[in-house]
Amino acid sequence: MFRSFANSIFALVITLFAFNYSASAAPDGKALFQSNCAACHNPLKDATGPALKGVDARVPSKEWLHKWIKNSAAVIASGDKYANDLYAKWNKTAMTAFPNLSDEEIDAIIAYTNSVEPPKKDDGGAAAATSATKDTSGSKWIYSMVTLILVALAFILWRVNSGLRRVANDKDGVPNEKEIPFYRNKVVIAMTVILVFILAGYWITNGAVEMGRQQNYMPEQPIFYSHKVHAGINQVNCLYCHAGAEKSKHAMIPSTNVCMNCHKQISEYTGAEDHPLVTAEGKEVDGTAEIQKLYKYAGWDPAKKAYIRDEKGNIKATPVQWVKIHNLPDHVYFNHSQHVTVGKVQCQRCHGDVQEMDEVFQSSPLSMGWCVNCHRQTEVQFANNNYYSIYEKYHAELKSGQRTGVTVEDIGGIECQKCHY
Repeated sequence: MFRSFANSIFALVITLFAFNYSASAAPDGKALFQSNCAACHNPLKDATGPALKGVDARVPSKEWLHKWIKNSAAVIASGDKYANDLYAKWNKTAMTAFPNLSDEEIDAIIAYTNSVEPPKKDDGGAAAATSATKDTSGSKWIYSMVTLILVALAFILWRVNSGLRRVANDKDGVPNEKEIPFYRNKVVIAMTVILVFILAGYWITNGAVEMGRQQNYMPEQPIFYSHKVHAGINQVNCLYCHAGAEKSKHAMIPSTNVCMNCHKQISEYTGAEDHPLVTAEGKEVDGTAEIQKLYKYAGWDPAKKAYIRDEKGNIKATPVQWVKIHNLPDHVYFNHSQHVTVGKVQCQRCHGDVQEMDEVFQSSPLSMGWCVNCHRQTEVQFANNNYYSIYEKYHAELKSGQRTGVTVEDIGGIECQKCHY
């Protein structure tokens, strides 16, 4: 009886494992959105692209939406009126194609964006952090805990059954086989060694792959500078401060003179009521005190509204020791102007929704695979561009309708020497 009951428990455990696996194997809409869509879209408001909440109700059909996301250029080229109207409405900015997304994954992304609710005003910063959709992580933990409890119960019942069997054998005069402790069992030892090797290999490999990367890196800066206040609320263009992004290899960190163009007049932070400044650790920041730090670095006297000079007439200014966040290995070549000016890549594509960040962090992995995938998906400005006139084959295929666009990969964008030389 005990043996049959134990077998039933084991069968139930296996069933729960299979159910839990199938639940966890379902596409994670939130993760897919953040890795593929968040650079250009926000669920609740227009960004580089339109707000995605309710998009499935605005488009002609779900099938149309699948085709659009996988290859919007092909849908536009087909003469679809809705697609062409949408393309014109957004200043003919081409949407990146995502042929790698399955219909199920696209549906998961749409389900996530539809479930996002705006933060409640009376909840302050806590509401903004919890306004994202409820995911299935809670239920997965419950299933995992139930599975562990049942495994423990099955083990206990197995030991009870074994003990009762030994007592019954002693009573009937049947000799009991000598039990070998599980930790001395050769099968258990072999399986443990194999499992340790597999886990050690995974951890070592994963650690080596991630070595040198710093995704989500958010260092403390000498001055608390809120990009959300400047680029988001006050709509300061990224290129006003980072002018080098469209002209040179480096985006350039602005000097204090650029900051002082505005802060000669703005000497206090008056937006604390609508947008209080809070660090990632939850510590409140005095915006006015941070502006005073800027004045100290710039050598500015706010009372006299003049620069402080030494005996020789030089301004007593010191550079701000900003901590660089986005770093690439020394053997990697990256040119901002090539991407921003020629490729028309939006800042958010690589840096995330900077206009929503109080403290900037590295949003993207900036790994080789991440860059290569972007080159495989991103189309170049090929038509009417004399620079690409030598690619006669591609021009002919575009005219004949054999292809709808030319990606960076097609023109050698994933060759080693493009980034390593």
